[in-house]
Amino acid sequence: MHVIVVGGGIIGVTSAYYLRQQGHEVTVIERRSGVAQETSFGNAGVIAPGYVTPWASPGMPRKVLSYLFKAEAPVLFRPNANPALWRWLARWFSQCNLADFRINRGRMQRLALYSRDQLHALRDALSIEYERGQGYLQLFRSERDLALSAPVRTMLDESGIRYELLDPQRVREREPGLSPSTPLAAGLFLPDDESGNCPMFARRLRQIAEDDGVRFVFGQQVERIVFESGRASGVLVKDQKMPADAVLVAAACDSVSLLRQCGIRAPIYPVKGYSATVTLDPGAIGPQHALMDEAYKTAITPFGNRLRVAGTAEIGDAQLTLRDAALRTLVRVASDWFPGAARYNEAQFWVGARPMLPDGPPLLGPTSRPGLFLNAGHGSNGWAMACGSAKVLADLISGREPEISMDGLTLARYH
Repeated sequence: MHVIVVGGGIIGVTSAYYLRQQGHEVTVIERRSGVAQETSFGNAGVIAPGYVTPWASPGMPRKVLSYLFKAEAPVLFRPNANPALWRWLARWFSQCNLADFRINRGRMQRLALYSRDQLHALRDALSIEYERGQGYLQLFRSERDLALSAPVRTMLDESGIRYELLDPQRVREREPGLSPSTPLAAGLFLPDDESGNCPMFARRLRQIAEDDGVRFVFGQQVERIVFESGRASGVLVKDQKMPADAVLVAAACDSVSLLRQCGIRAPIYPVKGYSATVTLDPGAIGPQHALMDEAYKTAITPFGNRLRVAGTAEIGDAQLTLRDAALRTLVRVASDWFPGAARYNEAQFWVGARPMLPDGPPLLGPTSRPGLFLNAGHGSNGWAMACGSAKVLADLISGREPEISMDGLTLARYH
């Protein structure tokens, strides 16, 4: 079977690899000049099944409102007249309760744990190097931040996921570079979670897949999906049809418009995220693990002699332009915890659109149109869920039963 994969981010590249492993002829079409150059490029690099959490959580609406008039905030809201924004917000608000939070987090965790297993198998089989780090540490500046994590800790206990709740002294023993003057109430350490350089992994896997026969077409935009006798039969690129037996849409936020042309509505909304990459000064003590500042929802991840600082969610503005307020938040968080450790004034900044669904879990599997499949809507967890999502899609397209339950991971939950 010939499968066209639309999108060359981490989701598209891993999907192509697994499809080829199951014997399919595969073509990946990507509008950029290479893989992992958009949403996958500047992410936090965190692979943390123990941490994956829906944005729709109890108390989040109040938090968003409290940030509206702050100069530095983890959430920026830019209201506009687009009905899609208000529909998305209404759906998101309806999920911000404990019962739905537990359901959605369980679905995300199921996929993320499976994905980590698949990533480890790939890493060991293919000897892929991607600046991997072990362990993930959440930092709580206040007792209130710690109290808000109680439902998550309960679910960690129920799932049997290892963690350590650390007092400030033990946090600083584990991370000796942390500033002693920054308020710190506690830390939660997840020893089995990890981090890694997503674009580095994607580029290497692309080479391996290409050597195995996967065709990558760069610099081309898919205009629409073509159907014959009701079944997806290829895509249109520059008014030319590229035929296929099946089409897999893995185009992050751009998946929405392609699906809409097919009569399929997916409530994916672009939420802007930012990151800064800075170089550690020689001799400076940087983070030993990937960190998350829970007050500002900002991650600090070590990649060799560099730090990736990622966070800030901006809702309502689809223009991928850098905003000073968001960049100040990133630099402030990093310099709060590691003052003088890096050349913050020389940071390289990035902005991208996260494909967010109002409830949290991505959309995987077949659509209502035969031959058309979907692997999108991973939000800020694409790297954490990529390998598992790709393996699931390869199994489904091949007519095999996935190795995990698909309950709550398909378009069916919106219909």
